[in-house]
Amino acid sequence: MNDFVPFAPTDAAAWTTAPHGESTKYRRGVLGVATGSDRYPGAAVMGVDAAVHSGVGMVRYVGPARATDHVLTRRPEVVSGVGRVQAWLVGSGISADSLGALDPATADAFRHASDDGVPVVVDAGAIPLVDLGPLAVLTPHAGELAPVLETSRETVERDPATAALRAAERTSSVVLLKGSDTHVATPDGSVRLVASSATPWLAAAGAGDVLGGVLGALVATRQGAAEASGASLSPSDLAHLAATAAVVHGVAARRASRGGPFTMTALIEQLGGVVRDLVVDGDARG
Repeated sequence: MNDFVPFAPTDAAAWTTAPHGESTKYRRGVLGVATGSDRYPGAAVMGVDAAVHSGVGMVRYVGPARATDHVLTRRPEVVSGVGRVQAWLVGSGISADSLGALDPATADAFRHASDDGVPVVVDAGAIPLVDLGPLAVLTPHAGELAPVLETSRETVERDPATAALRAAERTSSVVLLKGSDTHVATPDGSVRLVASSATPWLAAAGAGDVLGGVLGALVATRQGAAEASGASLSPSDLAHLAATAAVVHGVAARRASRGGPFTMTALIEQLGGVVRDLVVDGDARG
């Protein structure tokens, strides 16, 4: 496995941030979300819903009118429009083919994600559309990573550990390569983590959108806590948060599954309980 270190729920507990008596919605983290499209508004709904259930203080959603209407109907506590955030989540439900055809609101949000200087969680469809670098976390599956490495899906699937390392080095970004085992690597290769909490039933439409929302929330929350103490997140921090998101996502899926198929809505409903167990008990079981 190229010396990838297993990352368990007990490890994830250390990277799950709980609010305290001095917390406000801003100090708990504000996540900017630019996902979904007129064709795929559900991607926006699932990512935002997952972020809200994962403990972030506020979500600011930016997207086309149809997706915005769906998001606000599902989650009326979400704020619509660009504003100050601690992290961005971009790209779910948006294809790279959309370059030059993005609606003005989404294009503006992508510019902010590139220029704000905060961590950015990047779904594979947005990899060509935003500036990458050490504050970016890419979340592709094997088929989406293959073009980045100019190779085949089969090659990535045959050796996902090596593929994650190569992609992180090539993009200068943290890479979370989704799969039955989720591999996470930093650009310099100093952090190599593998999370194996998922169930095969998680291989379903929408699972990646939910994972993006969980990761965006964890990053925004951690970044908010770091800013309060005058610090900022490093690529190593982002890699550990990415592995934590994979664990939360996987354990929630196991709870939703109970050994069988489940909906993404059912998975999302389990997220809060998993986060609670991590921050209170220091562990979470599926």
